Amino acid sequence: MTKLTIEMVSDLVCPWCWLGLRRIRSAIDLVDDVDVELIFRPFELDPTIPQGGVNYRDYMASKFGPETEDNRWATMREALVQFGEEEGIPFNFGELRHRPNSFDAHRLVRWAQGQGKGVEAKEALFSAYFEHARDIGDHDVLADIGESIGLEREIVAGLLASDADAEATREEENLFREMGIGGVPTYIAMRRIAVQGAESSEKLAKFLSASAKQMPQQRSYG
Repeated sequence: MTKLTIEMVSDLVCPWCWLGLRRIRSAIDLVDDVDVELIFRPFELDPTIPQGGVNYRDYMASKFGPETEDNRWATMREALVQFGEEEGIPFNFGELRHRPNSFDAHRLVRWAQGQGKGVEAKEALFSAYFEHARDIGDHDVLADIGESIGLEREIVAGLLASDADAEATREEENLFREMGIGGVPTYIAMRRIAVQGAESSEKLAKFLSASAKQMPQQRSYG
C-alpha cells in the first residue's frame, strides 16, 4: 500500500474548510490502496483581526457590503447551508455575533495533533464556532474544547496563557503563505502537488490516487 502525506492548510473560521475537512475524510475512505496521513497546517484568512475579535456582522458587511437578500455573502451562505446539509454539517450562521482571531485555536490544533487528536480538534472547533456560535478565540472556550476531546484542561489553559508554540505556529503559517497559498482549504501532497477549494469527495479521491502514483517507487535491497 502506498503511503501518502497530505497537508491540509485551512482556517477554523472558514466554513468552506469544514466542508473541505468532511470531504477529504470521505475521499480518504474512497481510496483503499493508499495509506493517507492527514496533517493540519495553520492559515489565518485575516491575521489583522485583534486578539479579542470583532463584531461579526460589521466585519462581514465590510467585506461583502450591507446584508441583503441578494448580496454575495447571502448567496454564498445559502450555498454553504445546502452543501453543509449534504455533509452533515449544521451551519448556524444566523447565530454568529463574533468574528474571533483564530491564532490560538490553531495552537490548540497543533497540540491535539501531537496527541493523535487532530481531526477531533478540528471538528470540535468548527462545531463550536459554526454550530454553537462560541468564541473560539477565548482561552476558556479553547480549554473547554481541549478537555472535550480528551486533553488535560489545566495543561491546555496553561499553554494558552503562555507563548507556547506561538513562534512555531506563526512560522508554519508564514511558510505556506510564502509557498503562494492565498486561499483555503488547500491540500498539498508531498510538498509537490496541490489542489485548492472544497472539491467533492470524488474529485479529492482522484487527487489522492494521482498523487500516490507519483510517489517514488520503493526499492528493495538485500
